[in-house]
Amino acid sequence: MTNILIIGKNGQVGQALPSALAHLGAVTVLDRQALDLTDEHALRQTIRSYQPQIIVNAAAFTAVDRAEDRPDLAYQINATAPAIMAQMAQESDALLVHYSTDYVFDGDKSTPYVETDQPNPLNIYGLSKYAGELAIQNSGAAHYILRTSWVYADQGSNFLNTIRRLASERPELRIVNDQLGAPTWAQAIAEMTASLLTADQQEPRPERRGLYHFSASGAVTWHGFAQAILAATTLPSGRSLPTLTPITTAEYPLPAMRPMNSRLDTSRLLQQFGIQPEPWDVMLKRCLRQTRSA
Repeated sequence: MTNILIIGKNGQVGQALPSALAHLGAVTVLDRQALDLTDEHALRQTIRSYQPQIIVNAAAFTAVDRAEDRPDLAYQINATAPAIMAQMAQESDALLVHYSTDYVFDGDKSTPYVETDQPNPLNIYGLSKYAGELAIQNSGAAHYILRTSWVYADQGSNFLNTIRRLASERPELRIVNDQLGAPTWAQAIAEMTASLLTADQQEPRPERRGLYHFSASGAVTWHGFAQAILAATTLPSGRSLPTLTPITTAEYPLPAMRPMNSRLDTSRLLQQFGIQPEPWDVMLKRCLRQTRSA
């Protein structure tokens, strides 16, 4: 039976992966209490002890603005730790699956980014994630690097839950309307990962491995995403939903710069594996249905 080690149990994607991958083998999931990614020796020893055939790295330092103040920690978790995972995978002939981000791009392109476009991160988070990509690509390990974007889930700290919380607290929400991307549900990322790994197991073809864009299809601004969330939100009787006011990025300054265009072209994923990501709004509706039925 295939031993699968998932690192990053408590993250949005990490929480969705165990059930999605259960049919592929024996799944072990580790959280930060079980595995400190800043302890390089412990990371090596832990991977060695579990002897996985597949390592799935769903752990990351994702606090984009805090990364500006803590670059060493961001690089340790987003670059050094994946480099060690890749080294361990290469030594044991295991397969490494690693998630990356649209923030490796500067957003200056007018069309969706393809895998061969040159990264040019605008912030420490993006720089650290790109460094992790390069370390894996240069390791010689069998790998999939899966770039996704604007990840959300029904739990955790993310845009979806922030908007739902603020909807009951404020009469007006001022939301950025000039950044374009594809909100991507964590559960859908886990499902697509399962589809990709199933295909890899059924027909191992090393030439198909490598870098893929792995986000929802379509695109929307943060303001448009907030509109869709509020359209599906019901407040207690007598309470009105807040007014949504579109603003520019310049009107909402943050410590870390964001790319204006975060769209990712996922056609390579379709060509190589027949995986067609759902539109972002379909993913959102599925997520909200699941939340209501829980």
